[in-house]
Amino acid sequence: MCKTLKNAGLIAAGLATGMFIMLQISVSAEIGTTALLPPDQFRLLTSVFKHIKNEYVEAVNDEKLCTAAMKGMVSSLDPHSSYLDKSDYQELQEQTKGLFIGLGIQISQEDGLVKVISTIEDTPAFRAGIRPGDLITQVNNKSIFGMTLDRVVKYMRGQPNSKVTLTFYRKSDARTFPITLARAIIKAQSVKAKTIQPGYVWVRITSFQERTAVDLAAKLIEIAHHKPRLNGLILDLRNNSGGLLRSAIGVASAFLMPNSVIVSTSGQMSDSKRIYYNTFENYRLSTCIYDPLKNIPSIYKTVPIVVLVNAYSASASEIVSGALQDHHRALIMGKTTFGKGSVQTVCPMTVGTALCLTTAYYYTPSGRSIQNKGISPDILVDQFKGGDLNDTLVMREIDYANHLSNKQDSSEITEQKKYKQNQLYQLRQLDLKKTREQYEKKLNNLSITFGEKDDFMLQQAMHQLKNEPVKVSYS
Repeated sequence: MCKTLKNAGLIAAGLATGMFIMLQISVSAEIGTTALLPPDQFRLLTSVFKHIKNEYVEAVNDEKLCTAAMKGMVSSLDPHSSYLDKSDYQELQEQTKGLFIGLGIQISQEDGLVKVISTIEDTPAFRAGIRPGDLITQVNNKSIFGMTLDRVVKYMRGQPNSKVTLTFYRKSDARTFPITLARAIIKAQSVKAKTIQPGYVWVRITSFQERTAVDLAAKLIEIAHHKPRLNGLILDLRNNSGGLLRSAIGVASAFLMPNSVIVSTSGQMSDSKRIYYNTFENYRLSTCIYDPLKNIPSIYKTVPIVVLVNAYSASASEIVSGALQDHHRALIMGKTTFGKGSVQTVCPMTVGTALCLTTAYYYTPSGRSIQNKGISPDILVDQFKGGDLNDTLVMREIDYANHLSNKQDSSEITEQKKYKQNQLYQLRQLDLKKTREQYEKKLNNLSITFGEKDDFMLQQAMHQLKNEPVKVSYS
């Protein structure tokens, strides 16, 4: 499971993984048919509740017990469905607006510890040099081994400027060390852009928030005004774990011809069966009074584009990558993406609480489901010049025990599924051992800052745009 530490708290819609797409935030939870709990199951549930209340070693709060039951019920469905209590729901709303209090760390769980997936740029964690792959072992000298992510997050919460000490274990250095961080009010800027070389522009999108399409349009207009002769554009979606579906549609629409299909969705409810074209009504959000893409120069419909992705590019990032790839509008470069091909809908329940429920699969314009598969790059490129030590064991969608099956893959919906997962795990272990033996000495202490001179993958994207030789990866 993967979350973002904001108020040292949880991230948005996919609370179980942080890899999420929000289809919509409903103003009310409307259910067409009433689903009643079977009488036998209702009696059993009531009986369990009664035994806990009367016989547990200490008194249990009713609300706490019921919230835990609802969280367990929903999270058992798939890695991305969750019941949001008041704290979770508030932080979901903060995430989509891009303003929160926290440290700026995206995390997952690994072997009872908390693993850093990435740090959000220009945050306390980013400036402190915390790296992807670092394991958090303690919070304020308290061991977090075996704790749930929810509980770990609660220990990390605090007021702005208050301090928290995290203890890390860095595998590449084989050392443990503490870092004290001051929580800060963070305004996440989801769009960044700069000129890499004359005529070549790098645009980075870190997440898909309410203002992402608006901010992207402003950046593109500004770039075209100052650099009218564009030869190539690099769209960087690495470590972008997702966000709002409409924002993803807006980003893809900026680079595609009118009336292009961006994505389609299909689920049990009739409302979930839709085809989304690149029209304003499909990418309009509450922050959009007017069409933000209306005045984008036409050069962006034709300028050569390379999209950079990695294993942490998920969900909404995969929608954008898949749309540009299927329309042959861009070359996808990097490593296979996370593989989350489902959409979540957030429905408010009581005051301050909500249900985040997986309601649909999504499909690329050509009809592909990338669930458990991800987007395969057109050009495989390592993140580092010496190779990618960690890529073989990066946790992707398929590694979650309760992941949804890919209905287009027959082996996913048969008895072969469990065998396939075990076989895949064994192969990944062998790959990791081989990679470690080959690259361990070379890759110690490597770090990367996206968009800077030492960014190997960015260098290869520039070579591709300039028709120069590209150092491709073969794994």
